[in-house]
Amino acid sequence: MKMSARVVSMFVLLALPAIAWAEGMTLDQIAKMRFVSSAVVSPDGAHIAYTRVVPRVLPADKDGAAWTELHVIDADGQSRPFITGSVNVSSIGWTPDGQHITFLNKRGDDATRRLYALPIGGGEARAIAALETDISAYSFSPDGARVALLAFEPVPADLKREREMGFSQVVYEEDWTPRRLYTVNLEEGALAKGAKDDFLDIEGSVQQALWSPGGDRLAVVVTPRELVDDTLMFKRIRIVSPEGAELGRIDNPGKLGQIAWSPDGEHLAFIATESLHDTREGRLMVAGKNGGAWAHLLPGLQGHVWHVDWKDANNLLFISYEGLEARIATIRPDGSNQTNLVDLGGPIWDSLSVSDRGDIVLTANAPTHPREVFRLRNNTPERLTDSNPWIADVTLARQEAVTYSARDGLDIEGVLFYPLDYQPGRRHPLILVVHGGPEAHYSNGWLTQYNAPADHAAAEGYFVFYPNYRGSTGRGVEFTETSQGRPAMEEFDDLIDGVDFLIEQGMVDADRVGITGGSYGGYASAWGATYYSERFAAAVMNVGISDTISKVGTSDIPQELYLVHYLTWPWEDWEMFYRASPIRYITRARTPILILHGDADPRVDPTQSKILHRYLVLQENPPPVRLVLYRGEGHGNRRAASRYDYSLRLMQWMNHYLKGEGGEPPDHRLDYGLEDAKKE
Repeated sequence: MKMSARVVSMFVLLALPAIAWAEGMTLDQIAKMRFVSSAVVSPDGAHIAYTRVVPRVLPADKDGAAWTELHVIDADGQSRPFITGSVNVSSIGWTPDGQHITFLNKRGDDATRRLYALPIGGGEARAIAALETDISAYSFSPDGARVALLAFEPVPADLKREREMGFSQVVYEEDWTPRRLYTVNLEEGALAKGAKDDFLDIEGSVQQALWSPGGDRLAVVVTPRELVDDTLMFKRIRIVSPEGAELGRIDNPGKLGQIAWSPDGEHLAFIATESLHDTREGRLMVAGKNGGAWAHLLPGLQGHVWHVDWKDANNLLFISYEGLEARIATIRPDGSNQTNLVDLGGPIWDSLSVSDRGDIVLTANAPTHPREVFRLRNNTPERLTDSNPWIADVTLARQEAVTYSARDGLDIEGVLFYPLDYQPGRRHPLILVVHGGPEAHYSNGWLTQYNAPADHAAAEGYFVFYPNYRGSTGRGVEFTETSQGRPAMEEFDDLIDGVDFLIEQGMVDADRVGITGGSYGGYASAWGATYYSERFAAAVMNVGISDTISKVGTSDIPQELYLVHYLTWPWEDWEMFYRASPIRYITRARTPILILHGDADPRVDPTQSKILHRYLVLQENPPPVRLVLYRGEGHGNRRAASRYDYSLRLMQWMNHYLKGEGGEPPDHRLDYGLEDAKKE
């Protein structure tokens, strides 16, 4: 196989030779890592409210998901905490007059999640709106007198009584409850409550509502039902009056992303797909205030737009992901005058917020840090937060953008982490990390996570490679569609071609290659441990697929699987689904495989992991295999203990089979270091 020899270094963090492993990042540090989750600038641009995710630290804290705190940055760039500790602040925003930070929370004796307002000048947060069920989203009218609230329709009293008596059965995909849109008057000094039946008469289930700057209409995103498949594939935009009368509609095809009104209320921007079969929203569209026809502003974009707002009434502001990088640009509603504000090659921008006067605030990550808050001044990014100052004292891995040619000549990109003790001419073990989707991609930013601890693995002497195989986003519609209807074919060959490229460069030991990933990346890991078993000495599969036939029958996204992945149903082509199932190649399996799965996963049913495990152990000479189920976890782990256990098991498995003695699996009991932590 002939491959290109192009290696492009975008970010080289520390190109120091032969650094001691102990100086690298530990799994404990990864478990404690904080990051910004959202940032919203005030209408006058004077303040920035942001939320910071703070993981629980065991055993000091009770196990659970991370906390989410509220912090505020003033005009001088100084940050101070507003609500911290054991809290979960969500959906932050501002009242239209900019005097209060708003957020959703269930506090104290609250029976449901309420809308709170916190004075920016100081004082206690107070609830300003509540409904019979949890509020999930909100949008203020421009004068601040009314607020649109989203919440599930209340459970009828008779059904409540039945459930209290024990009749808690689930009628699968039939007894769903719609999400409703309420418009509530905010009375000064009184808690506004929505009555049981005062939601607007809008057909379907409401996923989002955004009040227009003119105050006479709302853009409402609806789905036919409150099912995951519908929320992925069948979101449509309706323009309604505050009383619920339909004023217009936008029948966008396929998936739908962000929507944003222009400041003058004359246009609605939205991120959608070119067709029903487009795998991921990423096309920037604009329609008039009454909906109807829309204009596609960037038809030739070899990338994906995932974030949009308006800089002013004549200029949209957007973030475009292109290859391994991201850029910030503006464009006019007619598609003219596209202008880059920040070119490719900087931080990876992942959200934006614009004040009434055009101040731009963003969040971004980079190879040197997880997501933080930035402000754009004179088109120059200024970082405002540092959630993990200790990272400055940690030796991070050398990180490079890599391009190689697949066997059919298609260019494939990826991000490569070097071992801290790397020396040219010496071969090291490799951990191949495969992203899910496949309609997703890796950017050349911060990639170290609990389930892919690249900086720690580099400190342990590994190369870690994150490839964007065909079907990934960030390179336009055509590239994402190259894997449609051809599961586990060229897309997974791309992974092998990337490994071979690194071997041919004299960097990787071909006998010490491991593979891991979650969801579709877990599918690739199962494929690597069966079909491509001779190529991998270890595999760690997370919430992955082993049998594509039963996958369609047990997942909560069958329509999405059909429309943007397989393009056919199993009964229309049994052979394709059979051929694309790792269990078909079970007799080839020689790769030691660790299988990890949340036992409450609705996306990839845990039976996918159980089937693979059972088929492997029933073989006459089975490879080393272990199945670990995380109680109560879904499609990925949320709790601190589950995440830390995952990290430890992943590295234990890789070390045992890529660096250690191999053979029988390591002890299934782990030392979490809890006693040492108590002493500290």
